Amino acid sequence: MEKTPSLREAGGDALIRGVHASFHLASGLEAALTAAAAAAGLDPNAFAPDVKAADPKHGDFQANGVLGYAKQGKLNPRAVADRLVAALPPEVLSHCDVAIAGPGFINFTLKPAALHAWLAAYSTHDALARGAAAAHTGQTWVIDYSSPNTAKQMHVGHLRSAVIGEALCRLLAFTGATVIRDNHLGDWGTQFGKLIYGYKRWADPAALAADPIEELERIYKLAHAATPDDSPALEEARRELVKLQAGDPENLALWRSFTEVSLRAFEEIYVRLGIRFDHNLGESFYNDKVDQVYRELTAEGLAQESAGALVVFHPEHPRFKTQPFIIRKADGASNYASTDLATALYRAEHFKADGIVVLTDVRQGDHFEQLFLTVRKWFAATGRREPALHHVTFGAVTGEDGKALKTRDGGTIKLKALLDEAVDRAYTLVSEKNPELPEAERREIARTVGIASVQYADLSQNRSSNYVFSWDRMLALDGNTAPYLLYAVARIHSIFRRAGLTPSEPAFEAGAGAPETPAEITLARKLVKFPDAIRLAGDNLRPHFLGLYLYELAGDYSSFNSADKVLVDEPTVRARRLQLCARTLLVLETGLHLLGLRTLQRM
Repeated sequence: MEKTPSLREAGGDALIRGVHASFHLASGLEAALTAAAAAAGLDPNAFAPDVKAADPKHGDFQANGVLGYAKQGKLNPRAVADRLVAALPPEVLSHCDVAIAGPGFINFTLKPAALHAWLAAYSTHDALARGAAAAHTGQTWVIDYSSPNTAKQMHVGHLRSAVIGEALCRLLAFTGATVIRDNHLGDWGTQFGKLIYGYKRWADPAALAADPIEELERIYKLAHAATPDDSPALEEARRELVKLQAGDPENLALWRSFTEVSLRAFEEIYVRLGIRFDHNLGESFYNDKVDQVYRELTAEGLAQESAGALVVFHPEHPRFKTQPFIIRKADGASNYASTDLATALYRAEHFKADGIVVLTDVRQGDHFEQLFLTVRKWFAATGRREPALHHVTFGAVTGEDGKALKTRDGGTIKLKALLDEAVDRAYTLVSEKNPELPEAERREIARTVGIASVQYADLSQNRSSNYVFSWDRMLALDGNTAPYLLYAVARIHSIFRRAGLTPSEPAFEAGAGAPETPAEITLARKLVKFPDAIRLAGDNLRPHFLGLYLYELAGDYSSFNSADKVLVDEPTVRARRLQLCARTLLVLETGLHLLGLRTLQRM
């Protein structure tokens, strides 16, 4: 594998003596500060540099670790900072302006030559990926997302899990992980007894052929209404379920057909959203694996009988002291807890997962907290290696009235219809803005812009919050929106078209030097922060951090483009500015693709 180029190889001295240029410059500065701590007589084991991206007013990076170290040792933090700066390797001082602020914060501002060296070193997608890969190289992560119920249409409530989950898959893969995408389908349980009961009575073959999911939903609604509690019809539906669970050929064939038509319908949505799965292991897959869960948890003394059910208590937890985690119901049936425990075991043992991420809405928080508590105790008791367990929650999608997003008649908005409307609205806007473009091109642009607008409206929000769904806002060409970012990409492509150049061919960069003007330097400083945005989004499993960075980068590029003409006659200036354009394009496209968005060369 080609190694990542060092700053020296990229045209400048190494930022840190003897160390290749770090993709994360903050990590390189931390290494330099750790070496300086030893040289200055500080305890390098007790000193943590804690280098973070800084507010641009104060520099590019700030080391915050002095205050904690000084407090622990009852030292003067300013004096400690002075000793550290004096002991920094000369290469750091030659590439950074270093200043001490306040009681002992150390601020680093990269000099133009260092900015240029980083831009030269990370000039391709492969170079960026190699630099980012160190974070999770050698790790396997299972991401459980989307997870709709079979025999039902996907609706707007499925949007967040799908788009956030795909973005997290891409972020983790980009940072070196082997990512296993698992669509944990809701394909088992009591509702299938009702569906089979209804199917045998009211199925319409023509409707099934035309739109099977729509017809299955109609059948289920009829069956649910016909099987009220304590009714003979409900008992008959339960018998259909028992037959299914016992492997009755007719009912099993029906259930399999429900799954097949559901997966085909889901796949149409996933293709439009740019989502793919490695596995569709639904609840049914774990049906024969729950007995091991019961046996082991009982044998280890973690589970006990309570009111006929098998439960796990967590008395040490303040909220769950008296709240049992039911892993088998009193009637002997399994439940979500049973299959979720079997799922965790399968992912740990079969996939050998180092990390497991499960995406659901915030309402399932208590369930997964108890589930993960149980898994940790179970794995510890049985000597199994415990993967990192993450429950990634998200808020609801609401209308502008703050209430759940519904159709005008109060029904659930189907995700397919939502995406169709997004594309239609985008086509109207594209046709108004560029009526001269051929219709086929306008429709292709509309498909990309419409779908991206829906995706990014979600991904640009902090996932923990509810977000308001607004067509006008998400399709706007200004503000933190997909159209604004896609237009920034298209603008840069247009510069290269006018110049008769291809952005990925490096010949035009020959003679490019360090940034000089204030706008050039500001843009270069933002570009070298891309690794920090990737790390922040990946470490916190929050894609909106990357979205915010891309929005700010697009803004800095717009300011640069307004202040400094790119296609000037002076060769060195032209090369320098084209290099900044190419790197901005690379980072914008890479970042948007990591979020799951497709980009355009013309808009």
